[in-house]
Amino acid sequence: MATVTLTVPSLKGLALSSPALRGGYRKPFVVRAATVLAPKYTSIKPVGNRVLVKIKSGEDKTSGGLYLPTTAKTKSQEGEVVAVGDGSTVKGTKVDLSVQTGNQVIYSKYAGTELEFNGENHLLLKEDDIVGILESDDIKNLKPLGDRLLIQVAEAEEKTAGGLFLTESTKEKPSIGTVVAVGPGALDEDGKRTPVEIAAGNTVLYSKYAGSEFKGEDGTNYIALKVGDVLAVLSS
Repeated sequence: MATVTLTVPSLKGLALSSPALRGGYRKPFVVRAATVLAPKYTSIKPVGNRVLVKIKSGEDKTSGGLYLPTTAKTKSQEGEVVAVGDGSTVKGTKVDLSVQTGNQVIYSKYAGTELEFNGENHLLLKEDDIVGILESDDIKNLKPLGDRLLIQVAEAEEKTAGGLFLTESTKEKPSIGTVVAVGPGALDEDGKRTPVEIAAGNTVLYSKYAGSEFKGEDGTNYIALKVGDVLAVLSS
């Protein structure tokens, strides 16, 4: 992926409230740009366990109908698989990929290499960076891959233990939810799947900042994460 490094010019002498900017502090920041493939390249064949995904465009409008500037659009994590590698070989056993061309998939937010190919944005990534296959337009029907889980996040507490109502800004981010779907398991050293020991319907406690968060069509919150991010199974 091409990287362009820019430097904020010196702001020395201005009355700035931020201590970090006083005295002409220079802070570089990085802008990531897609690699543009010349028209002479007519096809892309991913290698091994890599997959080429055509990125779905980000939302142009808010839920209230307001048009968003390019800089404010939500970064897409959804796309269509348009080419796949041949898989991998583990101890002489051929292991095929779990996705195929035409699948609609969700992938990790910062994964892969962005490409502009035939005038459209694509992402070249490893199969392990794909969170799951979308079987409908609603995230609740996501089919997780590998050792990932799809969890419906529990509602945040409305009141403190003392009975005080919490505002949206003071509600604690939940880290408890109900497992909705379970992946087939990760591959072991022999290329075989290791079944996930957590089942759909389990209530689990998970790491607070793990996984990728999504919102269903009805406003329900979901999170997709790896089984290793689950801390405990809860019961009542």
